[in-house]
Amino acid sequence: MNVEIHDVRIEYPEGSNIIIGQTHFIKTAEDLYEVIATAVPQARFGVAFTEASGPCLIRTEGNDEELVQGCVQVLKAIGAGHVFCVLLRDAYPINVLNQIKNCPEVCRIYCATANPLQVVVASTLQGWGILGVIDGLPPKGVETDEDRQERRDLLRRIGYKR
Repeated sequence: MNVEIHDVRIEYPEGSNIIIGQTHFIKTAEDLYEVIATAVPQARFGVAFTEASGPCLIRTEGNDEELVQGCVQVLKAIGAGHVFCVLLRDAYPINVLNQIKNCPEVCRIYCATANPLQVVVASTLQGWGILGVIDGLPPKGVETDEDRQERRDLLRRIGYKR
């Protein structure tokens, strides 16, 4: 068996969050559109999904063309079938992640982030597949009492805690 490992640096529009996952059926793009539009009506987003059989097209949906095209570029860079990408603005992954996980076509979520991102893929004679992701940067230390308070204050300021 001939397997090569590659790291793919993911570029996506500034000010957006990205969700990458594995899925398995052509209706993924439409179903993820409905999930996001229902969960966060004011969200701006793009969705794309790579077929792994038949015409092997990148299928797209969304309400923001820049984010839709950003998803297409991400999936072209990854080059694997049965992968989906969601790019979000005016919403956070936490607003939609459980609904996405409950979508019948979704097999797994690799990441939901706004950090620098690399996708680790393996290539064989058949094609490419995602092994995992490198999300953000390594730890620089442990939070202090002051850091802890800043974290708690941030969560309350953005409305996730009372």
